[in-house]
Amino acid sequence: MSLPVVLAGARGHGRSHLRNIRRLEQSGLVRLVGVCELDPLSPAELEGFDAPEQSADLGELLDRTAARIAVVCTPIHTHTDLALTAAAHGVHTLLEKPTTASYPEFERLLAGLDKSGTACQIGFQSLGSHAVDAIRELVLDGAIGRVRGIGAAGAWVRDEAYYRRVPWAGRRSLDGRDVVDGVLTNPLAHAVATALRLDGSDRAEDISGIELEQFRANDIEADDTSCLRLRTARSTPVTVAVTLCAERNAEPYVVVHGTEGRITLWYKQDRVRVERRGREPAETVYGRTDLLENLVAHLDQGAELLVPPHRTGAFMRILEAVRTGPSPAPLPADAWYGADGSDGGTGPRRIVKGVDALVARSAENLATFAELGADWAARAATSPETTVLRLAGRPVADYVHRPRLPATLSPRPYLHPVRTLGGLVVTELRPADHAHHLGVSMAVPDVAGVNFWGGRTYVRDRGPVALDNHGVQEHTDWLETDTPDSRTQELSWTREGRELLSERRTIRTHPLSEDAWALDFTSTLTNVSGADLSIGSPATNGRPGAGYGGFFWRAPKEGASDPRPEVFTATASGEDAVHGSTAEWLALAGQGWTLVFAGGDEETRRDPWFVRTGQYPGVGSSLARERRLPLAAGAGLSRRIVTVVADGRLDRPAAAALAALAARAREVAAS
Repeated sequence: MSLPVVLAGARGHGRSHLRNIRRLEQSGLVRLVGVCELDPLSPAELEGFDAPEQSADLGELLDRTAARIAVVCTPIHTHTDLALTAAAHGVHTLLEKPTTASYPEFERLLAGLDKSGTACQIGFQSLGSHAVDAIRELVLDGAIGRVRGIGAAGAWVRDEAYYRRVPWAGRRSLDGRDVVDGVLTNPLAHAVATALRLDGSDRAEDISGIELEQFRANDIEADDTSCLRLRTARSTPVTVAVTLCAERNAEPYVVVHGTEGRITLWYKQDRVRVERRGREPAETVYGRTDLLENLVAHLDQGAELLVPPHRTGAFMRILEAVRTGPSPAPLPADAWYGADGSDGGTGPRRIVKGVDALVARSAENLATFAELGADWAARAATSPETTVLRLAGRPVADYVHRPRLPATLSPRPYLHPVRTLGGLVVTELRPADHAHHLGVSMAVPDVAGVNFWGGRTYVRDRGPVALDNHGVQEHTDWLETDTPDSRTQELSWTREGRELLSERRTIRTHPLSEDAWALDFTSTLTNVSGADLSIGSPATNGRPGAGYGGFFWRAPKEGASDPRPEVFTATASGEDAVHGSTAEWLALAGQGWTLVFAGGDEETRRDPWFVRTGQYPGVGSSLARERRLPLAAGAGLSRRIVTVVADGRLDRPAAAALAALAARAREVAAS
């Protein structure tokens, strides 16, 4: 029996869903029983259908038609509410991409679907291509050797009218609601999603280290020319370079680079080209499973959904990085030129000089626009300024000393990625669960009421509240004593131009063994505000156990199938036992890595440890665990933490031995 379907959003891109439903209705799989539109469709628009019901109220329409499936193809910022409306009525959904307009909305959607027990398919059509599984099998069979990385490229032409077709086009927000309609997150989002699926890294926990270069040639809020780079949990570097300001339309593609060859997928055509060393290239065109057909098969026969929401989690983390990051930089006027449409375009449009070749070079070299020498990217880039920390000449950590971050994250220098000597990344940057966690940083939630931690502020008797009270830590100078193994920095902690604290920060690297090294982090804060002030925390503001503030290390989450990291000291194990203790050292042991934290001076050793392993893995100090820490005008405080970064999941004796080695290293450094 055919399943009754309601289509929400039948104009614009919704017309393609209307055509597809007509096709599937002719084959007897579904029947269109309702259309949800603000303005009813005309008989001509509904030609071939048997007078479906029409309404602007989706819930009412679902009840009236007894629909089993709702196809939702509406503006991005309406996705969550409409999908949850369908779920509340017991109706399954095919939801157009992107899944939602923010990661919090994504989590709300997942919770609502779980509660209702309804199925949801996300409209990344390219993931229905049989080519995706074929490429994954080739890679697993070693057809191109070890995977070196994955690059994606998309160069499309969109004229200025494209951004005037609907009110939300090219917007980051509309009427106070997130939209995030940029080239990476909407028109060429398939390039991102397909690259992630080819690596088997499409869940939220599967990626880290998101870097963005976002620009706009058009007079819009969102990006129209952008480059993304990330690293997956498999340690695969992935780049995506895309533009809507190309000289001519080209088929977007994803290329998997291997040590013995490469595989290219033109995902709109389902066309695959395999190039192997010593062999002639071979091309194959694969079939594709329609996502609505797959949803019907899931409901009728128990077939596995091709694109359930949780398998868009990695994409949603990228969207969240775009949403919470700086606004795209406007390109300099000499970086683009106008075309009137007489060259074959559809209307007046803007073309970024050389961008067609540039996106291809990015996919080929796994490099960003700025790294490829694009002059306009270097001049307009929103990229941070980074210093590389080395150990005997070997890079072990990137120190972002001039970050480019939104104010709500309390911009501050941070270390990420930090790597073991074996190359494992042991930090997390802007994770979905806490976007203000920035690798390794010095972060304090409350300095005289100013938030230098990021995110919401805990207010007594109210809980976490989004306040306009964020501060910024600004790099002011490097000291001349710097070496590749040691950097000393001067910083200013300010709020709206008023300086509260000055800081001198020294970061050193120490060799310990063939498998371990130490990061030595010293911070001296001085009250330069001209008045007495104090340092607080959520705990001092009424939230028990949340005395965090000071040095903080956000470690990466493990994969879904791995156990959470283990935390222990010389005498205790587990988060409950270790959190709040003043142990001489503390170890956090994950899959293939261990971090051992130790206070480097007497003052630091008196600070309780702040520890999390359940909700997320993180370790830090507590400057104000139970009561506010006073700091008189002109007074200062200094803290030093030495962290061992080791390969392997160490036990207690091994961790203790490395803690002792680190203690000797810091004594040598101090002398």
